[in-house]
Amino acid sequence: MAPTTPPALRSLYRSILRELPHRPLSTPSPLQQRIRSSFSTTPSPSTSSEYDFLAAEQYVQYARAQRMYATLLERYNPGMGMDEEERVRLTARRVGMDLPEEWRKS
Repeated sequence: MAPTTPPALRSLYRSILRELPHRPLSTPSPLQQRIRSSFSTTPSPSTSSEYDFLAAEQYVQYARAQRMYATLLERYNPGMGMDEEERVRLTARRVGMDLPEEWRKS
């Protein structure tokens, strides 16, 4: 099973906090407070604590993969956040055309 030694628990705690949105240390979020309280209690050496440790490691891997997925989506699909008109204008500029300005009634 996984080692639930204090250095391993500290490393797991830090990696969980690394995946959460950044907040100042002076005002931790309720989630950060809850995670800290669950790690600060002394665990009894049992099978359930090892399973909790493995579940927390799996959560860290999942959160890291989701963050990387969002980063890759932003990088390789830059037009995702644009409206249709802006996307068409930039596509036309990419092939060397400028779209005419539309007349709008003032």
